[in-house]
Amino acid sequence: MPLRWEILHAEKLVHVIAEGPVTLKHMEEHFDAIVTANALSYSKLFDATRLEPVYDDHDVMMLGARLSAYTSNFDSGPLAVVGESEDARTAFKRFVNISPSKRPAKMFKREADARAWLATKPEPKFP
Repeated sequence: MPLRWEILHAEKLVHVIAEGPVTLKHMEEHFDAIVTANALSYSKLFDATRLEPVYDDHDVMMLGARLSAYTSNFDSGPLAVVGESEDARTAFKRFVNISPSKRPAKMFKREADARAWLATKPEPKFP
């Protein structure tokens, strides 16, 4: 599976790893799992170093609609994305632009820097 995630409740962290082509369906499954686990408010560490985003404008709008539904009901924790490719940077910018969440989001070249930044963010309010 090109998108894997681990929900670490004790750390209030969702660690996501993308490897290869990731589609809208993969992203929807990922968000559904996080919401079902009551982990949307957790910090997110997204490893996009091997990400190959596969989407079109319609997919972006569909993801935006899903995120609007989630964030109208749940708080969303900070997002740290690790990656250097132009594809990863473009996908990150589009995602941040469509997301209605007011959470902090930042892109990093190294996982250690992303983890250090997440450690400075306040604990999630829920669950």
